[in-house]
Order: sequence, then structure tokens, then C-alpha cells
Amino acid sequence: MGMFERDTDIYRDRDALREDYQPEQLVGRDEELDTYRAALQPVINGEQPNNVFLYGKTGVGKTAATRYLLEHLQEDAAQYDDIELTVTALNCDGLTSSYQVATRLVNEYRDDTEQISTTGYPRASVYEMLWDELDDCGGTILIVLDEVDHVEDDSILYQLPRARANGNLSTAKIGIVGISNDFSFRDDLSPKVRSSLCEQEIHFPAYDATDLQKILEQRVEVAFHDGVLDPGVIPLCAAYGAKDAGDARQSIDLLMKAGDLARDDDTEHVAEEHVERGRRALERGRIKEGITGLTQHGHLVLYALLTLDLENEAPVRSRDVRPRYTRFAEMADRDPLVPRRMRDHLSELAMLGIISVTERNEGRRGGTYREYALDMDVDLLLDAMSDTVQDVGVHQSVQEFLIDDAGGDMTDARVTDYVSDP
Repeated sequence: MGMFERDTDIYRDRDALREDYQPEQLVGRDEELDTYRAALQPVINGEQPNNVFLYGKTGVGKTAATRYLLEHLQEDAAQYDDIELTVTALNCDGLTSSYQVATRLVNEYRDDTEQISTTGYPRASVYEMLWDELDDCGGTILIVLDEVDHVEDDSILYQLPRARANGNLSTAKIGIVGISNDFSFRDDLSPKVRSSLCEQEIHFPAYDATDLQKILEQRVEVAFHDGVLDPGVIPLCAAYGAKDAGDARQSIDLLMKAGDLARDDDTEHVAEEHVERGRRALERGRIKEGITGLTQHGHLVLYALLTLDLENEAPVRSRDVRPRYTRFAEMADRDPLVPRRMRDHLSELAMLGIISVTERNEGRRGGTYREYALDMDVDLLLDAMSDTVQDVGVHQSVQEFLIDDAGGDMTDARVTDYVSDP
């Protein structure tokens, strides 16, 4: 008998729970798919494509809907002799400039032997190379820029949609699909970019628990053997996903983690207890990963908001977070950031799902502003921020959370005398 044996008691096809799995039908997105399909219709008509901008939180189906519709679009376009459709998808995570996006696009259309370096060329030269490659490709070209909010300048977002109108392209017809998890990204674009990139906007709202349950049921039919899941498993995974901003990916990941734990336990059924254990494990990992990637000032901003939340001051505006953040920065022997940079850290924390943000509008008198609150388990946050607590000191609001069963890693840290904001 070998060291490894196949285990097929729980899963029929575990890969059906992975992110790259494409179901035959998308659940809970009929209205958005209808709007999206109408926006892509000019391609089949042989017309200039629309530029489409999709926005919504992580895990609400933006990328899945794009893959689903574009696969069908390519299949249907192949039936027409007068349509030559090319789809180029680029994830902008890790690409912070228009220059980097442009060089990546050039290389997408070139052979491996003709790739260009990501540095060393004037930007105008890279754009010229891009126009040449696009025109050589010809026909209709849809360029999908997923996580486009990572690009810090909007040059490429101005150049691509206007390339044909500006005389840079003569044969190719370009359409842009921009996908963003950041609701404020659109507002930060310059008016000239917004008018072209956001020609057709589609908002993907969060899934509710009912939608998530249908999505999970669809995956379960493929992924698990019949009768393996206890009755409460799917509703519980859906409820947690709905609580976590309506994120389908989190619900599916939780279901897979529960299945893995059941398999590790060598049981015949996936139970609610496996879901609870899986949730704790996934959340601990997600928080640690998110917080580890923050700068020290990001930790200080989070620590300030955490203590305010524990004192029942949240939801709170950034101007009310600032005094405590400033004091914590000074106690950690760091120069406080200017208000705008501090707000950037709040936005990053919200995008990571560590804190929640609510838009408020009080009309002409009060204007528009954002309020922030904690959206994670306190114990997990403090565990991930142990170095920051050591640097700043134990604020009185968190003392009770730092006494753990093992004696505590931070109970010997100094207790700060900081009690109230100046």
C-alpha cells in the first residue's frame, strides 16, 4: 500500500469550488447580465464596441460575468465571416502605471521572441508600438482591464478608448472593459477619462443570502457526492457570505474549507461544525495576510479605529480618527501622515474588507462624507497587530482581549496612559 491513496468519499470534483471554475449558468445576476449583453451587442453587429465599466465589491460576480459573456460572444462571433474578434484580458494587480499596462499589452500581441522590456522606452514610443500591434491584429478587439483601480495614472485609460478617434488606429476597433472593486475609483478619474471609459456603467450589488445559497447549491451538485453535506451546511455558508459583504467567493471558499476539514477528519459527512472551524481558519488567514501587507502607518490607523470602535464611538469619520492616530504615531516614534494619506489607509483597509465604510450625504449643509467601523473579530486583529500594540502600548479598551488561555503574548506590554483625545 502506498503512502498516498485516493480519497473520494467527500468530493466528486473539488475543482468545481475553485476560482477558475466557470459554471454553465450564472446564478443571481440576470439583470446585470442583460445589461452587459446589451452593451456587447455592437460587436455582433460589426459596430464600434462600447466601453464598459463594471464596479462592485469583491466576489459579486464581475469577473465571472465577464468570462461567461465573452466566451459566448467569441463563440457567436465565430459564426459571422465579417467579424474578427480578439479578446485580451489583463489583470492590473501589480501594475501601477499606464506605462506598465501598455508594455504588457504590447507583449500580449507579440511573439515570445519579440517581447519588450518593461523599462527603458519613452512612453510615447510604447504607445506607438501598441497602436501598431493593435492595427496588425485588426478587426474588433476587446481589452479587459480587471482590477483597473490599481493603475495610479489614467493616461492609458484616456488613450485606449480614444485611439481610433485620435487617428492612432486605422483598422482595429477597440472596446475597453474596466473592472473595479473600488467604488471611489470612478469618481477619482478625470472628466475626460470618465466620459469615455464609463460609456456604459454596470453596478454589481452584493449577493443576499438567498442568491448565495443558490450559487452554492449549483456548485455542490458538481463538487460533492450526493448526501455528503448535512442540511445546515449550505445555509450557514450562505449566511456567512451574506454577512461578509455578499461575497460569493468567500462562501465557496468556506464550503471547500469545510469539505477539506471533513476529509481530514475522515468522516462521511460535512457538518456545520466543519463550517464553523473553517470560518475561523479562513478569517484568521485573511486578516493576517491583509494586515501583513500594510505599512506601519496602516497598522496605526487600524489600531486607532479599533480602539474607537471598542469605546462605541464608531461608525466614525476620518477627522475623528485622526487625533487618536496622531497620538499613536507619536507613541510609536513615527511622524504622523497628513490627513489625506491617513484617509488613503482607511480606504485600503475598507478595500481589504477589514473595516466597513458607509457613504453619508447630508445635502448642501452637511455635504458628502464617509464613516468607518470595524468589520472583523477583535482577537484576530490584535493577534495580527501584536508588533503595533507593543510599539504603542496597550490601550485600555483592548486590555481584556489580550489575556489569553496560554498566558498572553502581549500581557507584558506597557499599558499606555493615553485615555482620551486631546
